[in-house]
Amino acid sequence: MDPIKSIKLRWLQGALHDISYELSRSHFSRFAPQAWQPAINAYRCETCIQICVDLAGVDRSLIDLTVEPRRLVIRGTRELPEPTGEGCAQQLLAMEIDYGLFEREITFPVDVEIDKAHAEQRNGLLWISLPVRKDS
Repeated sequence: MDPIKSIKLRWLQGALHDISYELSRSHFSRFAPQAWQPAINAYRCETCIQICVDLAGVDRSLIDLTVEPRRLVIRGTRELPEPTGEGCAQQLLAMEIDYGLFEREITFPVDVEIDKAHAEQRNGLLWISLPVRKDS
């Protein structure tokens, strides 16, 4: 192969690597019409509704809960998980973890006690307990 063509191909390969790395770091969710939706499990118990939300890696200060009598809205942001320290990422091999803005709306078949709602994070899961109104 011609040495000039070889240099041009190496330059092009490096430029493409740089572009793909920067694209992987950018928050495409800012430009998307919708935010991503975290996975949930929802349970109707005898006296309450329990919601479990998969929010691994999300700081609790970045989570906003809006509770209404028959609806819960969860909003927030998850930062892009990236390696830190020595050996920073040189090549992206897979990118399956959602990041950026998220929103999830859950509706209930009964009214809940808004002022008695409780939430706590455990092992990357957000647990929300919503007592059912007695007159529902």
